[in-house]
Amino acid sequence: MASLLYRLGRFAFRRRWYVTVMWVVVLFALGGASAKAPEAPNSTFSAPGIEAQRAFDLMEQRFPGAQADGATARMVFVAPAGQKVTAPANRAAIDRAVTRAADGQQVVSAVGPFQARAVSKDGSTAYATVTYTVAADDLTDAAKDTLRGAAQSARDAGLTVEMGGTALATTPSAGGAGEVIGILVAAVVLLFTFGSLAASGLPLLTAVLGVGISMTAITVLSDPFGLSSTTGTLAMMLGLACGIDYALFVVSRFREERANGHSEDVAAGLAVGTAGSAVVFAGLTVVIALAGLSVVGIPMLTKMGLAAAGAVAVAVLVCLTLVPALIGFWPRAVLSRRYRRTGRRVQGVLGNFGSRWAEFVQRHPFPVRFTAMCALIVLALPVLGLQLGMPGDETKPTSSTERRAYDDLAQGFGPGFNGPLTVVVDVRDADDPKAAVAAVEKRIGATPGVVSVSTPRFNAAGDTAVFSAVPADAPTDKKTEDLVHTIRDERAATVAGTGATFEVTGSTALNIDVAQKVQRALIPYLVVVVGLAVVLLLMVFRSIFIPLKAAMGFLLSVLAALGCVVAVFQWGWGASLIGVESTGPIMSMMPIFLVGIVFGLAMDYEVFLVSRIREAYVHGEGAGQSITTGFRYSARVVAAAALIMIAVFAGFVTADESMIKMIGFGLAIAVLFDAFVVRMAFVPGVLALLGDKVAWLPKWLDRILPHLDVEGESLSRAHPVPRKQQDEEPENREETSVPG
Repeated sequence: MASLLYRLGRFAFRRRWYVTVMWVVVLFALGGASAKAPEAPNSTFSAPGIEAQRAFDLMEQRFPGAQADGATARMVFVAPAGQKVTAPANRAAIDRAVTRAADGQQVVSAVGPFQARAVSKDGSTAYATVTYTVAADDLTDAAKDTLRGAAQSARDAGLTVEMGGTALATTPSAGGAGEVIGILVAAVVLLFTFGSLAASGLPLLTAVLGVGISMTAITVLSDPFGLSSTTGTLAMMLGLACGIDYALFVVSRFREERANGHSEDVAAGLAVGTAGSAVVFAGLTVVIALAGLSVVGIPMLTKMGLAAAGAVAVAVLVCLTLVPALIGFWPRAVLSRRYRRTGRRVQGVLGNFGSRWAEFVQRHPFPVRFTAMCALIVLALPVLGLQLGMPGDETKPTSSTERRAYDDLAQGFGPGFNGPLTVVVDVRDADDPKAAVAAVEKRIGATPGVVSVSTPRFNAAGDTAVFSAVPADAPTDKKTEDLVHTIRDERAATVAGTGATFEVTGSTALNIDVAQKVQRALIPYLVVVVGLAVVLLLMVFRSIFIPLKAAMGFLLSVLAALGCVVAVFQWGWGASLIGVESTGPIMSMMPIFLVGIVFGLAMDYEVFLVSRIREAYVHGEGAGQSITTGFRYSARVVAAAALIMIAVFAGFVTADESMIKMIGFGLAIAVLFDAFVVRMAFVPGVLALLGDKVAWLPKWLDRILPHLDVEGESLSRAHPVPRKQQDEEPENREETSVPG
């Protein structure tokens, strides 16, 4: 592996023009194709294999056209204090507003509250429903203006009017200005790390180019593969972060090999052969983790995972080819100013912070490891109170009209009104369909926790009926979840003797079913992803303990990160500091997202750091000294890479979409824990306690596993450090002369 990548890096360095032009041509070709590609389809969510999805599919089959994708708007009217919406003046104002909304463009129907009996018992609140012929994204400005004007006319009459539904909903931005700030922070970190504008700008340039290729490719493939406009958000996030980090390691290793006295082309080859090998296997673990999201069985999650895996694969290819090619254009510019001026560099043989920290951990391995473990376990405790769901309008800021409409409806009609259960009754085998549906409706309506049920509505064939059951509690309340299970558990008794059967769906039931589906898939997902990665790390490091230690450290960091997500987004601790105005359940897919992505990123730092430690061990150093050597050369670069990841992910915390905000926060905090607590404290503590035993591998397993030579042992034999450099390198001095 190392020899193959060495030849690739040296080829890219020498044929820099061909390699660079090739990538630019690919970018422009995909850009041109994406400009002509059909528009990405609207985001749709489905979860095969759950009852709520089966019921929804049955509704689409039996009620053709009823489940249209047209936008809807709900106008919520609240009378002034002490008045009722049924008062003559208020009623007239509401009727005028509904009539005006009905006259708008693209409107199918506008049903007023007095026509649909949509008035609260106390008469304080009412709502009207406006349905459109097209989806929200296709509504004209004139149609939206008419709706806003209708609402304003009722406000002018003294009523409070808020708007819910999809008609006026805006498409949230992925990261906004935070993305730009994250990239700027990454640039500053790179500048401090390298002390060279060229070396700092090169990882940013290649990462942005890689993301451009990935995003244009996703746009081209969006129509044939049904990729929605939100599919690429995760791909952009990971492609940018991984692209910067991977290039950072290769550029850093090139500078080191130049300082060791190697020629420019050999140094480029060695950088790709050693650091590039770590990039390949680190990237492969990320790809495995992301592709493994398909285990969950949710198409949207599978598409997001595969798109992000493709972006990471592109980042790896760019790092292995374009990075050494661009280095070839400015081989001296990427070196530090001190090196270019004097031919000397800060070697830090025994004196840099990384080596001092490694020696400190080796002197106190148990306290350091114990402290790191305890801190992460404490941070993980909120996971015990994890509540999964799909955040809706209740989690939007109170400044939004959707949130105020949600609150007004909950106050006027009860907490469960915003999350009614939809019951789909199949009476194909019933002797008396109407009597069967009436029996089911009566039984469900009498279930404790059900406030009311609507009048059943039959399809044209008369073999299927649909009605709503309004729970007494809010959609995200545990009592509502118990109610759904109760209705389903009593299904046999409910339909006994009727010949009918029914299923429960609706947004509330769908969220409950998805959460349970994800929870059931989490263990198989962990087994698949962690199992494959452990096998991969066995081949890379040829040790039993290193993969097990890596998996344990990952579990600590991901649980601590998930605990912080629960504390902030569910409990509200410090939520206002990142712009979270309302708390609620954690997005159902968040745990498996966090597990998959953080596992891949955790393996990045494991491979980068431990491969350098093992490289020193393979080249003859003792167990303790190899830890010090690995940290001497890698700690600063790993810390810089982690800070860049944190900055990029934290930029997405500024997103309007709560899902992206939550993912950005979770990834940023997870990288913080994994890089600075697990990899910098827990890992060296465990390695120091194990000593030489860390390299133990059963002989039978050693014979089975292929030899990959990630540490570049064959390269060190073929390209040893020049004798002059070895003779001149002092043992305890910070500066080392380097041939110019």
